[in-house]
Amino acid sequence: MSTPNTHFGAAEIGRLLAEAKSVYFIGVGGIHMSSLAHITHVRGYRVGGYDRAASALTKRLEEEGMPIWYDLDPAHLDGYDAVVYTVAISPDNPEYVRAKELGLPCFSRADYLGYIMEAYHNRVGISGMHGKSTCTSMCAHTFLAAGADPTIISGAELDEMGGAYHVGGEQHFLFEACEYMDSFLDFSPTIAVILNIEMDHPDYFTSMEQIRTSYGAFAAKTGKDGRVIANYDDANVRASLEYYAGEIITFGVTNKSADYTAANISYANGKPVFDILYRGEYLCHVRLSVSGAHNIYNSLACAAAARCCGITPEQIGQGLSTFTGAKRRMEYKGKLRGADVFDDYGHHPTEVRATLDGVAKMGYERVWCVFQPHTYSRTAELFEEFAAAFDSADRILFADIYTARGDEVNPSQVSSEKLANRIGEKAYYYSSFDAIADELRENVFAGDVVIIMGAGDIFKLYDLLELED
Repeated sequence: MSTPNTHFGAAEIGRLLAEAKSVYFIGVGGIHMSSLAHITHVRGYRVGGYDRAASALTKRLEEEGMPIWYDLDPAHLDGYDAVVYTVAISPDNPEYVRAKELGLPCFSRADYLGYIMEAYHNRVGISGMHGKSTCTSMCAHTFLAAGADPTIISGAELDEMGGAYHVGGEQHFLFEACEYMDSFLDFSPTIAVILNIEMDHPDYFTSMEQIRTSYGAFAAKTGKDGRVIANYDDANVRASLEYYAGEIITFGVTNKSADYTAANISYANGKPVFDILYRGEYLCHVRLSVSGAHNIYNSLACAAAARCCGITPEQIGQGLSTFTGAKRRMEYKGKLRGADVFDDYGHHPTEVRATLDGVAKMGYERVWCVFQPHTYSRTAELFEEFAAAFDSADRILFADIYTARGDEVNPSQVSSEKLANRIGEKAYYYSSFDAIADELRENVFAGDVVIIMGAGDIFKLYDLLELED
């Protein structure tokens, strides 16, 4: 069971932290939590934390002087004035329990992020069921390249930031706005980007009506003077904004009446080339260095957000064209027997299909996809959508479903083996990463491409493959 979000709000958190000199983070190794720990440390607090395993993110925090523990011990809380936690922990987490016993103020990650962002003038929150991390990274790259020096908290690492965060000036704050458990309702964007809306997180959301209502509430967080940048090709996005009272800036590919549109679309090795138009007038030319039609939408959203913050059309075109992608978003990892191997975080049917459709345009002889489904609830709820998502792959290798955040119960008895059987003869189930590695080592060839996808621990497969540069 997850621990609920708090909803103190920025003013109350500020009051509770008025005399605090130290903050402890439970689950500090998460990509957002490590970013918040770093910003808190930069602001002059003594910071420490716990995570269940060491990682590059926790090691970076240690190198910056923060003590990080990898064993749960209530004594770690001694001397700390406040606690920030990820909702992924359970309510009986010993350190969380101890914090409550001590009467320490405890804030969920989203609530605390909402407090942190209040110091910034333009607060750009990028939301959507898919593409948040990529679009946030696009914006980060474009703003940084333009010399705007934003502060950034993303869900993916970016080379020019040396991680998933960057502490810049107080004019622009770019952040990924996660919808899970309505976390984004603790934020205060001045500009809210909505990339797309569809069914996901069935362990929390029970209907599309609930999801649309949540996104509408996120849009409303911008206030009467705020702006929403919305994908008007998406019917659910349009419906979510039915009662929004602020300014709506639209983008779309098929909806030519949108404010920002793409024209003269072509592909070079699977990578889109197009012009961005603003209300029918030429704005800039873009030659993307990342593949897939979905990145046209990300580019339009980025262009709209950047223009709202004073970035010029020339800077937008240059920034988008020089963006080479974020970590784990079609990230090139090396070669296996001459085949190119890419790593991707996709874990929803729409993401899987969009990525594989983009790869299919890149000119490879065969497309291999290794996929690790993420959570029983998502796999069961979207089973038929998953079965139809791999049309552009020639071979699909399924690993066991990765369980997370209290999803260990499997009432529907869904499995990767059932998913492979549903797809048919080009799909196979393997009970271990070793077996998947053996299959790849024996059967891929030069001219093939291998996409290793999933949001769990599928990355462990790379140690077994021993890729060449």
